[in-house]
Amino acid sequence: MNVTTLILGLIALIVIIFVLFGLKIIQQSETKVVERLGKFHKTLPSGINIIWPILDKPRKIYSRYVYENMSGERTVITKISDIIDLREQVYDFPEQNVITKDNVTTRINALLYFQITDPIKAVYEIDNLPNAIEKLTQTTLRNVIGELELDETLTSRDTINAKLRVVLDEATNKWGVKVNRVELQDITPPESVRNAMEKQMQAERERRAKILTAEGEKTSEILRSEGDKESRINIAEAEKRTRILRAEGEAEAKKLQAQAEAEAIQKITDAIKGTDSNPASYMLAMKYIESLKEMVSGKDNKTVYLPYEATSILGSISGIKDLFKSK
Repeated sequence: MNVTTLILGLIALIVIIFVLFGLKIIQQSETKVVERLGKFHKTLPSGINIIWPILDKPRKIYSRYVYENMSGERTVITKISDIIDLREQVYDFPEQNVITKDNVTTRINALLYFQITDPIKAVYEIDNLPNAIEKLTQTTLRNVIGELELDETLTSRDTINAKLRVVLDEATNKWGVKVNRVELQDITPPESVRNAMEKQMQAERERRAKILTAEGEKTSEILRSEGDKESRINIAEAEKRTRILRAEGEAEAKKLQAQAEAEAIQKITDAIKGTDSNPASYMLAMKYIESLKEMVSGKDNKTVYLPYEATSILGSISGIKDLFKSK
């Protein structure tokens, strides 16, 4: 009885040990590299997996984690774990000093997005994968920026990102890593360069403001001159119309006056028909009378001299007047 109990106890212990150390549950997008007696055996897929305790052992790998506290401070922690994350990961590297082609020291930090595609290479081809990726990224960043001047560095982020991705992807391929993209976050030139750039931008803004002001004044002057031109044209048109109307009025008045004089001459002609009187003499006498009226209207005109022939003309007026009365 004691032997049976002992055997059953040993079997239960073996089962418990097997369950605790031999049963492995792998999460989705994760894996483990298993070695048997120190040699690569297999990789474990997601789900339930069984390995032999003591004989089989998962190989551990370095992993990099970033923790951020309540104040926003970040802490980078490197851990050793047998779990290999197959999802895309992002490394936020701290700022580093980089010298450009024109010898300007600039501080740059970058983001690296990568994914482990071959866990076997990630375990056996490199000792400390996170540290290797970080150092390789920093070195590649220095090399790429060192080929560019500061102005190119500030204006060619997309080009720099693409070049970094190609170089890093090629270099990390033997580690079983796929670099998806690289993003430069901050490019911080020295304070003296920033001040010079700020002055340059301020001067450029002032230049553009002056150009806009000058263009506005030019447009305003053009509009003002066009308005003045239009106003002068309108005034000239109005004056022209006024003169035309005045001339037409004067012409009409003269026409009416001529018609009235013609009618008067006709009446005079009819009245003196059969006599020796001349109607033209009568009209001339009337003109003399109108002229005399204007001549004596002034206060300084006291004496009026008439030509001799005017007396005969004026005398004909009374004769014509008598004719009208006899009619």
